[in-house]
Amino acid sequence: MEKIWKPHVTVASVLEQDGKFLVVEEDAGSDGIRFNQPAGHWEPGETLIAGASREVLEESGYHFTPEWLVGIYSWKHPNKDITYLRFAFGGRITGHEPDRPLDTGIIRPVWLSPEEIRANAPKNRSPLVARCVDDYLAGHRYPLELLTHF
Repeated sequence: MEKIWKPHVTVASVLEQDGKFLVVEEDAGSDGIRFNQPAGHWEPGETLIAGASREVLEESGYHFTPEWLVGIYSWKHPNKDITYLRFAFGGRITGHEPDRPLDTGIIRPVWLSPEEIRANAPKNRSPLVARCVDDYLAGHRYPLELLTHF
């Protein structure tokens, strides 16, 4: 029987404030401690936009309203038989709950400059972390109307 291939669909958010970008420091299991945008798997019954907002809140304590799509990315993990399909969003922060408990595995939210994100490349969860920031800085802004949920 042939194995059915399915990518892991994830949502991520690129949040910029005062020239710095929100990342989370997380325990990535066998990959060790890594930096990533607030991101996670798209869950059943939610829109991609709602998933992005949820992940930001759960991983950083920030309330986030997605206003545009930064990009759609595919990446195959070099050491695992996993391909990720990432929908990355940009938008605005609408609040913060600094005392909110964070998701399991999240160590802390951190604001880093683009240079710090690039310098930390070996500690980033994937090359998508820096690429999403670069695309954001390049002005990639795609309308949310590209996404249709029935």
